[in-house]
Amino acid sequence: GLNATLAQNIVAHRDAHGAFPSRKALLSVPRLGDKTFEQCAGFLRIPSGDNPLDASAVHPEAYPVVERILADVKKKARELIGDAATVKALSAQHYADERFGLPTVQDILRELEKPGRDPRPEFRAATFRDGIEQLKDLEPGMLLEGVVTNVTNFGAFVDIGVHQDGLVHVSAIANRYVKDPAEVVKAGDIVKVKVVEVDLDRKRIALTMRLGDEVMRKPAAKDARPPARQGDGRRGERGQDAPSANNALAAAFAKATKR
Repeated sequence: GLNATLAQNIVAHRDAHGAFPSRKALLSVPRLGDKTFEQCAGFLRIPSGDNPLDASAVHPEAYPVVERILADVKKKARELIGDAATVKALSAQHYADERFGLPTVQDILRELEKPGRDPRPEFRAATFRDGIEQLKDLEPGMLLEGVVTNVTNFGAFVDIGVHQDGLVHVSAIANRYVKDPAEVVKAGDIVKVKVVEVDLDRKRIALTMRLGDEVMRKPAAKDARPPARQGDGRRGERGQDAPSANNALAAAFAKATKR
């Protein structure tokens, strides 16, 4: 593609010879060969050139597709570009072939319909809840929107707008068994989470993406838990208590902060 030297050569050529009349004229720029032209032509615009397609995002190699379309609709390029009604009535499948696949033709039609559009996907940011700005503003049971900032083997960290990421443990990412959190989420994903627990002293936030999970809003009294009985499924084979979800979250936090 283009580098700083080629960009300077393009500017110098334009200053010396005037505006480029077409994309093809770029081939007269020193050190801009066929391969470089093929890679960069679709990103360079000639706004007042001889061919109106040179001002579009349609690559010169795909001009034959547009020429077929123009022949079918009996219009000139300047008339077709921006004519949404005519373009929407066209079938992309009809113009796809071995050289130009369906995705390429669909991109061409989108550019003809709305010239100058940004081909990148629409960016969406997480919507943080008003009034939730610090850890002390959080309460168990709150439903919030956040953005995944990091994914590890034990869970995903989510920014919910309080200057401290919360942890969604791997066991709370989905309503099914998840071996690897990266199978479900990735950095940058916008997710809905529920606050499970907030530890102000240690600045830790436990979250869940299983929004149907019930959350204890107040800690249970010390004597509220009945004693475990043998054979009731609360102990493992060696008589040890089975790990709770909170213990798993605590272990994950400890692992994340361990230096």
